Amino acid sequence: MVHLVEDERLDYLLAENLRIIQSPSVFSFSLDAVLLARFAYVPIQKGAIMDLCTGNGIIPLLLSTRTRGTITGVEIQERLANMAQRSFEYNQLADRLKVLQRDIKEIPALLGHGKFDVVTCNPPYFPVPEKEEKINANLHYAIARHEIYCTLEDVVRVSSQIVKQGGKVAFVHRPGRFLDIVTLMRKYRLEPKRIQFVHSRVDKPANTLLIEGIKDGSPDLKVLPPLIVYDEQGEYSPEVRKMLYGE
Repeated sequence: MVHLVEDERLDYLLAENLRIIQSPSVFSFSLDAVLLARFAYVPIQKGAIMDLCTGNGIIPLLLSTRTRGTITGVEIQERLANMAQRSFEYNQLADRLKVLQRDIKEIPALLGHGKFDVVTCNPPYFPVPEKEEKINANLHYAIARHEIYCTLEDVVRVSSQIVKQGGKVAFVHRPGRFLDIVTLMRKYRLEPKRIQFVHSRVDKPANTLLIEGIKDGSPDLKVLPPLIVYDEQGEYSPEVRKMLYGE
């Protein structure tokens, strides 16, 4: 049994045969989180993984089917962190998955440097706009979308601090921030090694960027084939359908 609060619901993650607590009044996970969880390298048998800006714990849940290692999510919003922890418990994964309700900038001092084999992050994509009315009135949505509590540089710096030498860090973001991401990764000793652009349709510009780097790795960037989300009929492509439904 699971205890649901207010307008919460229990949604299926069909490909993984798991369930996740979600609510329409807080930010629910998107395809970007699924793409990152499939893109990121994870050790199969053991290892320590951290997911920054974890939200309701979607990425730890998805990664749990690919690794037997431990996964820690970090989420600043109390309600989302609580939802994540209850989802971990409902799926009987609390022995390997946990969530810390903290500001990501506190994590290096709290847990120490170089403690994790892999770090993932689906961060807020947008800088805080100058005009307040452009920020969503729903604070949960605003925090998830805008760099209110952490900037892109915060995310990259913290990831570099907590990952081990030779460890891997993976981000999902918007292609418009591609040069910013690469510049910041190199500034903080995360050498970009793999990149993939995601397109809604084959004839559309990329709208999502997946990138993975290695702490103090040697320069050698591999550009993977583009991932197309929808086919000509507007249905999910076979690759994305398999990610979502296991088909």
